[in-house]
Amino acid sequence: MPSSTTVPDVESSVLAVVDTLCAELAGGASRRATLDDSLDRDLGISSLERVELLLRLEQTLGVRLPDSVMAEAATPRELVRAILAAGPARAPAPRNFREAASPATFIPATARTLIDALRGHADHTPDRVHIYLHNDDGSETGVTYGELLRAATAAARGLRRLGVNHGDRVALMLRTERGFFDAFFGTLLAGAVPVPLYPPVRADDLVAYTRRQQTILRNAGARVLVTFAEVERLTGLMRSQVPSLEAIATPNGLARDSDQADAADPRLRAEEGALIQYTSGSTGDPKGVLLSHANLLANIRAIGDAIRVRPDDVVVSWLPLYHDMGLIGAWLGSLYFGLPVALMSPLAFLSRPARWLTTIAAQSGTISPAPNFAFDVCVRKIRDEEIQGLDLRRWRLALNGSEAVSPETIGRFTQRFEPYGFRAEAMCPVYGLAESSVGLSASPIERLPRVDRIAREPFERLRQVRAAAPDGPRSLAFVSCGHPLPGHDIRIVDASGRPLGERAEGHIEFRGPSVTHGYFNNPEATRAVMHDDWMDSGDLGYWADGELFVTGREKDLIIQAGRNISPQEVEAIAAEVAGVRKGCVAAFGVRDSSRGTERFVVVAETRERDQARRDALQRAVRDRIVDGVGAPPDIVVIAEPRTVLKTPSGKIRRRAMRDAYVAGTLGARESAILQSARLVAADLQARSERGVSRLGRGIFTAWIAGVVLISAPLLWMYMAPRSPGRLANRAAKRWSRFVLAACGVRPRVTGLENLSGVRTGILVANHASYIDAIVMMAAIPAEFHFIAKRALTRYPLIGTVIKKAEHLTIEKARMIERLAGADTLASRLRQGDLLMVFPEGTFAQSPGLLPFRLGAFRAAVDAGRPVVPIAIRGTRQVLPDGTWLFRRAPIVVTIGAPIYPQAQGWPEMVRLRDRSVDEIARSSGEPATR
Repeated sequence: MPSSTTVPDVESSVLAVVDTLCAELAGGASRRATLDDSLDRDLGISSLERVELLLRLEQTLGVRLPDSVMAEAATPRELVRAILAAGPARAPAPRNFREAASPATFIPATARTLIDALRGHADHTPDRVHIYLHNDDGSETGVTYGELLRAATAAARGLRRLGVNHGDRVALMLRTERGFFDAFFGTLLAGAVPVPLYPPVRADDLVAYTRRQQTILRNAGARVLVTFAEVERLTGLMRSQVPSLEAIATPNGLARDSDQADAADPRLRAEEGALIQYTSGSTGDPKGVLLSHANLLANIRAIGDAIRVRPDDVVVSWLPLYHDMGLIGAWLGSLYFGLPVALMSPLAFLSRPARWLTTIAAQSGTISPAPNFAFDVCVRKIRDEEIQGLDLRRWRLALNGSEAVSPETIGRFTQRFEPYGFRAEAMCPVYGLAESSVGLSASPIERLPRVDRIAREPFERLRQVRAAAPDGPRSLAFVSCGHPLPGHDIRIVDASGRPLGERAEGHIEFRGPSVTHGYFNNPEATRAVMHDDWMDSGDLGYWADGELFVTGREKDLIIQAGRNISPQEVEAIAAEVAGVRKGCVAAFGVRDSSRGTERFVVVAETRERDQARRDALQRAVRDRIVDGVGAPPDIVVIAEPRTVLKTPSGKIRRRAMRDAYVAGTLGARESAILQSARLVAADLQARSERGVSRLGRGIFTAWIAGVVLISAPLLWMYMAPRSPGRLANRAAKRWSRFVLAACGVRPRVTGLENLSGVRTGILVANHASYIDAIVMMAAIPAEFHFIAKRALTRYPLIGTVIKKAEHLTIEKARMIERLAGADTLASRLRQGDLLMVFPEGTFAQSPGLLPFRLGAFRAAVDAGRPVVPIAIRGTRQVLPDGTWLFRRAPIVVTIGAPIYPQAQGWPEMVRLRDRSVDEIARSSGEPATR
């Protein structure tokens, strides 16, 4: 920009560009913009349309704007400020690192965890650059395997200093920046589980953003949140509403504070949690998909086999790192196979879509994934002058997934970029979901995408898949997502779970080594989707010639008078109407009890302000839908920009739209100031409620302490002079029942009939709180003997109870050896004793079963005695680890059916343990870790 240019000149130029764009978007004249108009609310310029606006401003004024302007600038005045601060329009050419990096020579084939994979590369090729991180200014930062391991180790030490322990969750609210990689592996090295979250972008969405993140943080029980400095104040407002959150840190802060902390020593196993991915929440509250190291490595290896990863492959990605396709598919997959990966932020793509393709060309990229919409953006927003000399011949795999793949998009993208070397065979539709790590099926490589055209009428009315006549009107087209990944299975079933044959639409279910064991801290949601060892995807599809075709989401289907209508197709048809904003249409059904069916509702955004034109637009949308699908919508709502609700990855939140429509809140917006005030008020309210709750817990705890202090000495005085035996055991059980009853936390016991025929055997229960032993003595009427740590005998009352009731004691230092041998336990079982053990050995603050030790199961096998699984539910809520403040909560003890040994040896021990773990996990509501 010439130095003689004045501020009024820039203001005038910006407003002229904005006015021209708004007139084009509105299809005619529109009101003139002012410097303080909101780009979103007043002018209707959405994120994708900002791409066009920024490109025009740069071209008109000869500047290059930072990528952050796309997300942060809210008014033309803020655009003016950014332009005045910007440098000249020079974009440094990205360096080609194919020549700098030799083909990968090492793959950690024996790795059992992600840490093993990183350490393997750091040991073999510490100076090999793994990540090329593109910065806002066009430069790039290289990160070697050795540097990543050292920085992650420092971050792990910093997390340990903040109190992070093995199994804790650490939330990562970070952008695509160097600190993300360090914090992710630092969390793993600290023995904790990372929980990636999408970072805040816009100030006027604060309330919705914080509500969603608080839900996730509470469900995850996150102990530490790692974020960037600019949002520390915002995240601070969350702390009062997330009880588990103890600290907020930045990546730099972790590294700075790491020197004074203990070194990380994770001792991780393949089955332990490596990541919790939270679903988009488009159909309800977000659910945390818990994935183990074994899940992730199995998926990465299977994907590598399916797409035939080569040593000289180069990966390019702009996908966000909080998204499974970007995190696992692009980054962690590249790390495992030793491939260089060029990463840029999503804003880098959205602000300049051409940058994605020019980076692929400049870096000789061979693999680059993206959702379907990104390919359409490239067709619509990239100008020929931006890609002169572009060479896409090396791009061998354009992985198209994460959302429904459109045959029209494939055709448009291929036609537009074939002159630049893009091969039609490079387009590779794939299918996956977070519950299967990331990938589940992939099209055969080096083959043209397969499109299946079917007859509309039998499909929508009867869900029958019949080939469409060549000249048949209004056919439907679906794109093949190929075959299941190696080692994985997919089946199509009907509503009763019966497998269907070819060309019959049904529910897509899957299984395999990549599949999660369940949703974190949400057993009800897990049970709803697990059918034996198959998991329900929530998607519909059919097989044709052994290939999978996905037809849509089950819960999104609109059912109108017995006809099933795909909302995705309706939205695509409505978006083609001139005046309707592309990608800003939502179709959904609303239950109408008076009609016994659903009302078919379509919400379409427009910038048009004239009411007569809006009425005409409404008629045009209705007519186009009738022509396209043969069914008229009951209601067409022509709405203001930013009415259609979307997930962070851009998917339409149809359930949220339905709820907002029913509640009459479609399009409701608040100013950023008002939203901030509401957040502060919510923070104060939460602090007040927590204070009242803490006071109530304090009073409750004082009452419990009084009951124990009065009754415990009486118990000791009764037991101390007596000989060991049944009288002492019965006295301890009566005291336990009295204390729990007096404190109002008497347990409810179910399954007592399962103990009626068991005279000798081992009772195994989960361990969640200090009060578990008292609960078991009160709940189990049969006489049994605990297996306790010998160190407990040093405590006056507990020691007296242990000795007088003849409970078994074991030296803690030799516990593993003694339980492994199990001679004493087996001997007592042969003598006819009934024993009680907590096979976890200890408990933690966070929900979830710790690994069960095998000693008790070995004793049961050796003695030929049954194991009785007992699930304790509620004690963690009454008295969780880390506090002595009690709270009221119901306690339920569920006694399972006895499990009898059927053989001898190690496999039988493992069978008894796994059966017990499954039964206890199901009844206790706590996820299992074996």
